[in-house]
Amino acid sequence: MSEEDKEQQITLVDEHGNEELYNVLFTFDSEDYGKSYMFLYPSDAEDDAEVDIQAYSYVPDADGNADEVQLNEIESDDEWKMAEEVLNTFLGDNDED
Repeated sequence: MSEEDKEQQITLVDEHGNEELYNVLFTFDSEDYGKSYMFLYPSDAEDDAEVDIQAYSYVPDADGNADEVQLNEIESDDEWKMAEEVLNTFLGDNDED
């Protein structure tokens, strides 16, 4: 498997210091909020199971990448609504494939 075929992964640390590996579902930019967003799901999720998808905003590095970035909680209700709409569109598009 080439490097490009591997899913991008990121490690999150919870409030108890436990590390958990997540796969990046996809990222997108919002001109309305001037931010980039990332959707993550647990790397150990089963293919047919419902997964807990998490969303964060982030600032890409100088090259526009999300490799070593600081993830930020989405705090605004309006931002959450926008992110949910993008996620629902993404998931809907994938269902048609």
